[in-house]
Amino acid sequence: MPITKRLPPLQSLVYFEAAVRHLSFTAAALELGTSQPAVSQRIGLLEEDLGVPLFKRQHRGVALTADGVQLFNAVRDGLNSIGDAAAKIRSKRTRPVLTVATDFGFAAYWLMPRLAALRGLVPDLDVRIVTTQDEFDIRGEPVDIAIAFGAGQWPGCNATALFPEIVIPVCSPRFAEQNGLNGQADALAHVPLLHLESAEPARWLGWDHWFALQHLASTDESHDLTLNNYPLVVQAAIAGQGVALGWVPLVDDLVRSGQLVMAVPEPITTARGYFLVEPNAQRASEPLRRFRQWIVGECERALSQSPFYMPNKPLAQME
Repeated sequence: MPITKRLPPLQSLVYFEAAVRHLSFTAAALELGTSQPAVSQRIGLLEEDLGVPLFKRQHRGVALTADGVQLFNAVRDGLNSIGDAAAKIRSKRTRPVLTVATDFGFAAYWLMPRLAALRGLVPDLDVRIVTTQDEFDIRGEPVDIAIAFGAGQWPGCNATALFPEIVIPVCSPRFAEQNGLNGQADALAHVPLLHLESAEPARWLGWDHWFALQHLASTDESHDLTLNNYPLVVQAAIAGQGVALGWVPLVDDLVRSGQLVMAVPEPITTARGYFLVEPNAQRASEPLRRFRQWIVGECERALSQSPFYMPNKPLAQME
């Protein structure tokens, strides 16, 4: 029957290997990001486990014993084999991966339809998209860059403006016809409205604020529908469930295709919007630089082509 070979403490072997290469516990500690006493303790535990001394403690530095030489040769060969195997595994994936965080609406209605163009421009780049409707601190998340909605201020981050918040009420053509919507804002006080759920204080324009900006009273919400992500809000509007607030340019293609129509033709623009957010301390990789250049250019082009963008329109005052 085979005899089970009990391995010594594996972390102690790493400390041992570093100490041998430097022939100094202090130098090994600097390399490993720890203290000299911690290295000495690990070596002591290893010697205790093996039952023999591995180093001769000398006035200046240390030297290996015969047992120490035997162990070092085995550890060196083992770590080299592990390193070679890890390198081969890593080499199987040579394409860089860029992780982008954004919200559901921007991912579904703006970013996803344009990813084919990005892949054509940068064929060696893989993009991973993660979505959330909540606020988050990119500095504490495993993402490279974020497309976030807000007022443009993220602590410890650089924010580049992509789109201002431009909002237009939209609904299906059939819903507009059935409810006699003729472009008048006060007509929306008598139809079901679709709400995007938001924590307080709201980070984006909601129906209550929209009515206040129109100098109209809030509506009876008994027939309204609230959903917790924007694609569901848009799909409910397409299905004729009510009127939704449409963010430009997320709904531009849906309006152009006739799936949605403007319930009120006057857009509202605020100082908030979508921003490209990057931690200040992050070094920009080549994939990140290429993605940044691409998305800023695409957003500028999309905004200039939007029929709802009015660059000289006064901004609505937000509370």
